[in-house]
Amino acid sequence: MSRLNALRSRFVDAPDSLGARARARRWAWFAECFPDLGQMSVIDLGGTASAWLRAPIRPARVHIVNLDAPPADLPSWIRADVADACDLPAPIRGTTYDLVYSNAVIEHVGGHVRRQMFADAVHGLAERHWVQTPYRYFPVEPHFLFPGFQFLPLTARTEILRRWPLVHTPTSEREAARQIAMEVELLSVTEMRHYFPSSLIRFERLAGLVKSVIALKRKP
Repeated sequence: MSRLNALRSRFVDAPDSLGARARARRWAWFAECFPDLGQMSVIDLGGTASAWLRAPIRPARVHIVNLDAPPADLPSWIRADVADACDLPAPIRGTTYDLVYSNAVIEHVGGHVRRQMFADAVHGLAERHWVQTPYRYFPVEPHFLFPGFQFLPLTARTEILRRWPLVHTPTSEREAARQIAMEVELLSVTEMRHYFPSSLIRFERLAGLVKSVIALKRKP
């Protein structure tokens, strides 16, 4: 088991992993798309303070909205609130930002109606955005590192999660595994174009295959 966990770390979690290199390229691409980022106010829907603290770039201000409570000791340039990004409180909805950022969140919000609410929030908060999501038809499901996992029946996905050692948070409990499997709904390019019709759709690739999809809007 420990050997297999080390394998996950090698591919996803370790500083020199394939996942870490992909994240570094994504940050560089993000900074290239928004060269004035250092003067911008950014709202991050579903992100974490730790991701921004590790990032090689720093906006002037970052406002994080997440369902999980943030750490207590945040730097002055980061603000964090516990809220649902699909149903934001009025004070957040009434604030204008320079940019909305979201990384691998829209596939977790739960169904078409809530994805549309999420996209509506993105459009309402700022005139610029960067919304990234893993691509449904990449052959390896990125959350669970299992080939074709997203195409299997729920029962099969549940049983795989109870036994597959490369899962980020393993569980042997059937109900817990089912909940984890049901939480992720990967999106197609067509769906991303539906939710972000005025955005430029860009692709991240691995070995020539589309790995993730980014809805990008750079200019008001």
